[in-house]
Amino acid sequence: MATIPPIISVDDHLVEPADLWTSRLPERLREKGPHVVMAPIDEKPILDGAMYIEKPGTSGKVVPWWRYEDHWYTLKRAIAAAGYPAEEVSLEAVGYDEMRPGCWQPGERLKDMTANHVDASLCFPNYPRFAGQIFLRAKDKEVAHLCVKAYNDYMVDEWCAGSDGRLVPVCIVPLWDVELAVQELRRNAARGVKAVAFSECPAWLDLPSIHSGYWDPLFAACAETGTVVSMHIGSGTRTTRTSTDAPDAVHATSIFMNSAASMIDFLFSPVLHRFPDLRLFYAEAQIGWIPFVLDRVDDVWETHRWSVGDAATPEPPSTYYHRQVASCFFKDPVGLELLDRVGRDNIMFETDYPHQDGTFPNTLTVAEKLFADLDQETVDKVCRNNAIRWFGLDLPLA
Repeated sequence: MATIPPIISVDDHLVEPADLWTSRLPERLREKGPHVVMAPIDEKPILDGAMYIEKPGTSGKVVPWWRYEDHWYTLKRAIAAAGYPAEEVSLEAVGYDEMRPGCWQPGERLKDMTANHVDASLCFPNYPRFAGQIFLRAKDKEVAHLCVKAYNDYMVDEWCAGSDGRLVPVCIVPLWDVELAVQELRRNAARGVKAVAFSECPAWLDLPSIHSGYWDPLFAACAETGTVVSMHIGSGTRTTRTSTDAPDAVHATSIFMNSAASMIDFLFSPVLHRFPDLRLFYAEAQIGWIPFVLDRVDDVWETHRWSVGDAATPEPPSTYYHRQVASCFFKDPVGLELLDRVGRDNIMFETDYPHQDGTFPNTLTVAEKLFADLDQETVDKVCRNNAIRWFGLDLPLA
């Protein structure tokens, strides 16, 4: 049985501290940016795509609410579930004192990582959504731009600073303006950031599609700086739902289809051919679906391109996948059975700390069970070495 090396988790999350924006925005704008107010909870929040619709009540438990323009949002046990048994996890609103300090304090996060056999962790946002979509929706784009920069400053200068490379930053960009996005990307790349959060399907956010050419300046800057375009499930905000009355379990199971749709979109676009140094990364979608997608896109490219239109790629789409696309997983024995077709160099591991679906504090046990039949070289790649190579991390190989 292979030994599990210290893991690099490429999909974890930050629960943003209450003063992230108020301590960084100019004093005159602090109430215009995201800020925390204490108010009673109301009814159960309604999940709309990948966003919650909720508002304070007039009585009941008083909890922290994020308020930004007309949007209200509570911290929820399900997004700060680390250390709680599954039967105690729900959409109940909680305060900072009711969650594990590692959710929002970098020093405590490092302690939890060490206890969980995790050497390094790449963290996506939580409150701003997984690609910073909340700022895209803002009415005041000047304040929103400052909020994006404030988040990135916190990520680089406080969350990751002093961690000896164990906490890996992911920046966000102003999605409403590609030139501003390029400027912010370059600002962060200059201080060592190697990952930028982007939407799986920008057209779902009423933004130009990847086929339009609008995003080419951003993709070019990413390729030039070695910044990985990192797309988390739900970063398109909209999700595939069978009906309005389907239980949330349907949504929780089918959400991987967002990433599948996005990958198909990229593989049939000219983007990866035009920018051969560009790297994509899909987070939390698992990997078992990838072999079918690769077979299908190649078959459509070969058999149907004359009837459905030129695919804009001179080579079979799977060529670009194996060269430029990676994904991660933490609960996918089916994907491991198809590992050679997924690609041993195209996958990485994650823990999803501190979310309900995550493996804390049992990640080592989970990994040992998942990788029991794999050779040491493959285990080293999946648990550590692929992440070091993909994100250019200054950490030792296994």
